[in-house]
Order: sequence, then structure tokens, then C-alpha cells
Amino acid sequence: MGAPRMCLILSENWTMTSGRDLPSLVRWAREAEDAGFDSVMISEHIVLGRSAGADGIMLNPREYALPGNQDPATPWPSSLVLLSAIAAVTDRIRLVAGAVIAPLRHPLLIARELGSLDLISGGRLVVLPTVSWLEEEYAALGVPFRSRGDLLDEHLAAWAVLWRDTPASYSGTHYSFREVYFEPKAFRPEGPALWIGGAGMHRRMLERIVRHGDGFNPLGRPSADEMRRLEDALRAAGRDPRGLELVGGTRAVFAGANRVADLGQALTVIPPQVAAGFTTFCIKPSQFTDDPRDVGRLCRDIIRRVDGLFP
Repeated sequence: MGAPRMCLILSENWTMTSGRDLPSLVRWAREAEDAGFDSVMISEHIVLGRSAGADGIMLNPREYALPGNQDPATPWPSSLVLLSAIAAVTDRIRLVAGAVIAPLRHPLLIARELGSLDLISGGRLVVLPTVSWLEEEYAALGVPFRSRGDLLDEHLAAWAVLWRDTPASYSGTHYSFREVYFEPKAFRPEGPALWIGGAGMHRRMLERIVRHGDGFNPLGRPSADEMRRLEDALRAAGRDPRGLELVGGTRAVFAGANRVADLGQALTVIPPQVAAGFTTFCIKPSQFTDDPRDVGRLCRDIIRRVDGLFP
């Protein structure tokens, strides 16, 4: 069994640098590629509201941002702009646009941006579309929050048409277009790879994975029953479950509110997930170092340690 692929999380590392220091994120991506990482991920919000911290702001700012645990002033620069800059200084590493809140744009607009980034990077883009969770964000952009699941489903269907057909037509409840010419298209006719993810294996999540997913990136650890349901649904649709990329994570444990976590301890959760079929793992550098100049060394150490878990 070979070592899994590693994905460096470039969002939410503000304990290491300022939210205005975006060139550092681009440099870290290059350092991750040089160290042997498979991918980098940047997630998004367009705006936050006061309820972003309604459940109490995380005790350690190195933790992952989750629904209700973050300071409303948390920086969230444009993931697609940053990934475009990263595409220009890298050659191999995959570019994961995590938590793309598709319903906040029109599908023609977001498909144009995603397809162009995929094309300029030579097909290295991976998109994780989501409905997200913050009602204030939808209100600020004038998008109905309670329709977000339906809007996302129409986005996924419309993207497939736009990246495949010329001219392209789509008719849905919320979006419609007829015989539009949409050029240039994404790198491949099927468009960028899609990871589907979120909390819980609910019906619509399962349907999206089966219909559109190249990968599954759950929020948290799915149960054995949820994984069986996913495998059964894929087989029923004529898909081989082994063809679905399963994306797991590491688990940082902090000894205090101002302490970084132990890397070795965080990596111990990888082998059991690999045994369950997971092949790609996400890790956030600020959980293990406070020094922005240390990311390259940290990336090399991560690859060395992960390789050592699978001799």
C-alpha cells in the first residue's frame, strides 16, 4: 500500500501572517509542490455576519473554521483569484477550490470563472461546491437561503451542459438559458473534477455524489453505515466505488489556546482512514507552526512522516 496524497489547506492561517499578505499563501503553495504535496485548498466566504461566531469563537485560532465558531472579521480572500496566482507559479499541484458557495452567483458566471481557471492550469482544478451555512451571507447578496439546495443542484446540472455542449441550453426552476455559446470551455469536456462534501450523508448529498462527484470530502468522519450506503448507491448507478476519491483529514490536538499541535499525533489518524479506502488527506500548516518561513520545512517533514507510515 503506497502513501496517500496530501493536500495543504491555505485558508485560515492568519496566526502566521496578515489577511492582506496574500503573496505568502502563493509562496506556500509553491513550497508545498516542491515538497511533494498533491494539492492545495483555498475555501471561501464572500461576506460574514455577526452570527458567524454565534456558537462561540474557537478557543485556539489555529482550529478549523466551522459554522458558528469564527470571528466575523476573519479574512476570506477570493479563492479563485488566489488559485489563479498559484497556477502561474506551479506546474503539477492540484488546485482545490474548497467550499465554493455556488448559489451566491449565477451558474453562467461561476462556470466561466471555474472553466477559465481549469484551462489556464492545464486541468488541475478541483471544485468543492457547497450551499454553506450562513444565512446573513445569502441575505447580503439577495439570494434566498432556503432555496440554496435547489440552486446548487441546478448549478451542477448547468455546469455540465456548459462545459460539454456548443451551443448550450438549460432549463430549470431558477436558471434558464438557451443556445448560448460559451467559449473557451474547461480543460476537459466534463469540466473540472468535483469533490462533493459536507456534514452527514443525507439524501441530496448522496445524489450529488453519485451523479456528479469525482471525490467525497466529508465534514468529520463518516460512519461505516454511511460509507456502505454510498458504496451501494454508486454500484446501483453503475459506478465503481473505487473510482471515487475519498478525502480525509488529520486531527490536531492543542495543549492550550496559544499552542501549536504535535504533528506526529495529528498524523496517527491517517492509517485507519487509508484502511477504510481514503486516499487524500488535508492538513493546515498553522496548526503546527507559527513561523511563516517554516512552511516549506514543515511540508517536507509531513511528506517524510507520512511516507514512513507506509513503508
